[in-house]
Amino acid sequence: MGKRTKTAKSRPDRIKWLLLAGFALALAMLVMVGWERYAHYRHGYGVTVDRSRFPIAGIDVSNHNGRIDFAEVRDNNYQFVIIKASEGVTHKDKAFARNYRDARKAGLVVGAYHYFNKERNGAEQAENLLSVVKNCQLDLPLAIDVENDDKDDNVSHKVVMQRLKDMVNHLEQRGYRVMIYTNGQGYRQFYQGHLEGCDLWLCSFKDPDRISIRRHCLQQFSHAGRVNGVDGDVDLNVFRGSKSDWTAFLAEVKQ
Repeated sequence: MGKRTKTAKSRPDRIKWLLLAGFALALAMLVMVGWERYAHYRHGYGVTVDRSRFPIAGIDVSNHNGRIDFAEVRDNNYQFVIIKASEGVTHKDKAFARNYRDARKAGLVVGAYHYFNKERNGAEQAENLLSVVKNCQLDLPLAIDVENDDKDDNVSHKVVMQRLKDMVNHLEQRGYRVMIYTNGQGYRQFYQGHLEGCDLWLCSFKDPDRISIRRHCLQQFSHAGRVNGVDGDVDLNVFRGSKSDWTAFLAEVKQ
């Protein structure tokens, strides 16, 4: 009778431990799947770059990145920042003045960019950008961000190119050097054969050594970077050259 009683009491214990083991196994599997999906997400928005090959790196930011500690960014081996200044003919990024001031105070190399609206006049967009940066000391060419989006269907390519060229010409006539930001498709659509006199800032989630487009001087290689001093994801960039190449490039921009 005693053995039967002991067996009867141990059976629920075994069931309990089996259930706990099954739950732990299921939880571990969920964690693994979640991590794999997270890693896949982050890989889809960036690539790892060998900083020994490309020692000069930077971030590009706008109001959505919040308050940034640029001294921390600098101390984590980032040398430059490109700050959103404007968009279209009226929008001005409300964090530009603060970002510019804090980045300059931290001793970073500073640039500015404008998000190009294909539906608006190019010269007017140039004036909007100039109204934001006119009293700023910028170390990099003024960048025009030209992206492929739904607005491509509303305006012909010929009209877009004319407006884009008008903006470039307007800025150059005011004494600014201009850089075009775009991706591989945009390179073929907007840059190649049209604006090759401008510097190129290429968005590509590939190893810089594996990109066939050799003209670009800057490469944005991640939309999901993590940098001390910035809350959340931030865009990461490298200069495609050595430290001495970087020094020479900055000197050219100042001329």
